[in-house]
Amino acid sequence: MFPLLRRTLISSLAFSSTPFSPPIANSLSRLYFMDSSAPKNFGASQKLMALAQQLRQYKPPPTPFDDDEEERKMEESAGKLVSQLGFAESVTPVAQQPPESFRPKRAAVLICLFEGDFGEYRVILTKRSSKLSTHSGEVSLPGGKAEETDANDAETATREANEEIGLDPSLVNVVTCLEPFLSKHLLRVIPVIGILSNKKDFSPSPNAAEVEAVFDAPLEMFLKDENRRSEEREWMGDKYLIHFFDYEMNDKKYLIWGLTAGVLIRAASIVYQKPPGFLEQNPKFKVPKVLKKDTIMP
Repeated sequence: MFPLLRRTLISSLAFSSTPFSPPIANSLSRLYFMDSSAPKNFGASQKLMALAQQLRQYKPPPTPFDDDEEERKMEESAGKLVSQLGFAESVTPVAQQPPESFRPKRAAVLICLFEGDFGEYRVILTKRSSKLSTHSGEVSLPGGKAEETDANDAETATREANEEIGLDPSLVNVVTCLEPFLSKHLLRVIPVIGILSNKKDFSPSPNAAEVEAVFDAPLEMFLKDENRRSEEREWMGDKYLIHFFDYEMNDKKYLIWGLTAGVLIRAASIVYQKPPGFLEQNPKFKVPKVLKKDTIMP
């Protein structure tokens, strides 16, 4: 959906198997998970129920800023340009038009997992319409920007999935959220993991204005070094890798890359409880002191 860019807030921190990420705002991240005996688990296999139980125990890695007040202070300090440059405010354009501090808009994507014919975990993906003005024809997870009426990230993700591909939210058992990712256009994206107990209950009805195709892929492929390549990029002095996965289904070829690939690598690592079989190299992103509306990452 968006080219991969994930950040950590403190550039001096070393990489680890659970890299630091932006804090999840308390007001939007409270989830109400379904009990294992709830209707959404009706017909679920023992394997899916065990996975749901495992994922409910998952907690995103801690961050140096773990509450809204600390994040607010961080965001306010991000826009103080004049004092850092040493120019008098009265002689700079900033006096007339203050710089915009770092306040990324919020979005959520749905990682909807189900059990395949051979017992493997599979994830539902979409190919965006070629008529869209941005990211046209790219593979993405269902999802989109949060609306004021959304109670939390889970509601954003499931609402968008319903609008895009006709996936009824009542069929999805939301079990956890991952740490936020940052898109190329500085959109904070929260991956929401949900379980579809019975794939046969879902008959895709893609919104033609947004989605060209709906398909699924084995989640474990995002841990393997097969049909994968990567490109090195740089942001504010830090190098990182963007991953590309080639995938074919029903004689159709798909390229899964960028943010979507990064989210799925992370999700697969958590589900299978092991690291990928290749160098992931997430970036240690620093936030610019001032962001213009057209600021994007490479």
